[in-house]
Amino acid sequence: MFSPCQITASTLTTCLGHGRAANWQALQAGQSGLAPCAFETVQLATWIGEVAGVDAVTLAEPLARYDCRNNRLTQLGLLGDGFAAAVLAARERYGPERVGVFLGTSTAGILQTELAYRQRDPERGALPAEFNYRDTHNSFSLAAFTRDYFALSGPALAISTACSSSAKVFAAAARQLAVGTIDAAVVGGVDSLCLTTLYGFASLQLTSAQPCQPYDAARNGISIGEAAAFALLERPSAGNGEGVRLIGVGESSDAYHMSAPHPEGRGARQAMLAALAAAGLPPAAIDYINLHGTATPANDAAEGCAVAAVFGPHTPCSSTKGATGHTLGAAGAVEAVICAMALESSFLPGSPGTQTLDPAIALNYLRHGQPAAARTVLSNSFGFGGSNCSLILAV
Repeated sequence: MFSPCQITASTLTTCLGHGRAANWQALQAGQSGLAPCAFETVQLATWIGEVAGVDAVTLAEPLARYDCRNNRLTQLGLLGDGFAAAVLAARERYGPERVGVFLGTSTAGILQTELAYRQRDPERGALPAEFNYRDTHNSFSLAAFTRDYFALSGPALAISTACSSSAKVFAAAARQLAVGTIDAAVVGGVDSLCLTTLYGFASLQLTSAQPCQPYDAARNGISIGEAAAFALLERPSAGNGEGVRLIGVGESSDAYHMSAPHPEGRGARQAMLAALAAAGLPPAAIDYINLHGTATPANDAAEGCAVAAVFGPHTPCSSTKGATGHTLGAAGAVEAVICAMALESSFLPGSPGTQTLDPAIALNYLRHGQPAAARTVLSNSFGFGGSNCSLILAV
């Protein structure tokens, strides 16, 4: 049986705004933060979710070697909602060696390498001497920066499994809490915009020329976003058993295709069933599902098939990617925090951008948010290559 964890602090920064309040206000109002792409030198007819103010962030001198868009976004996120103070309090409570760092990303600091390539030596093609791959582009730089930012010495890891990255960190941290190697864990994810991601998804014909429309009959692609989201996990005794708890996780790999899901959502179904088994709950106990809901034809159809098979047509569900964009490696953490806010606020978010629901997908899909006293919710995150993760949160 899964050992529940308490979420004693959380924060998120997306194109909707900085911090929980700004994001939740926008979600309750059904607003979207997506805008036509004007990032860097990109020339694509698509919409993106860009976080305001990232370029203005500066890292303190002891951390200057980590300077890149991804780590600037990381610092911007860590400063929201008193989260940094909560982590420092946990460090004092348990000791720096007893606080772990478990973060997910898919892009990390790729933009820094893209910028470095523009400065290659014209004769030798060598990258500029000041380019620091290890502390910027490297996927682990996110975890290393966060650990150094808080002067922690506990275990640290970065998970990069595409769009399930920052959901799987919750599972990894929960296992370490259960076996006693740590007493608290900083979990979450950060992904920042870069040219590789924008042009890469466009080359796969997966981006939309309009704001994405999850589960819409006319959906035709994703809107890429960037975000930073974090939670502090501790054992329930640390939070006196009050507030939002992580009570189940389920992971699977359907290994069907590098970029396409199994058409019947086989891996998605396995992950959801595993999460329910870990929580010791029947499907009827779930009050809301935050769908992966990318707005591509194949992904929404496959997930819809899997959700209908497990939960039937009545459980309320929606995808919030119409509001935030698909934040890739940060999506799992972003949507876990959104689920936590839904539990705390007794309100289920809707799906900005979705107009006409796909009649072939038999779900109770919420186009508009609605009040509801949910007690238990499930969040889905499914990545390329069939790397799937479902989280169950409860109050």
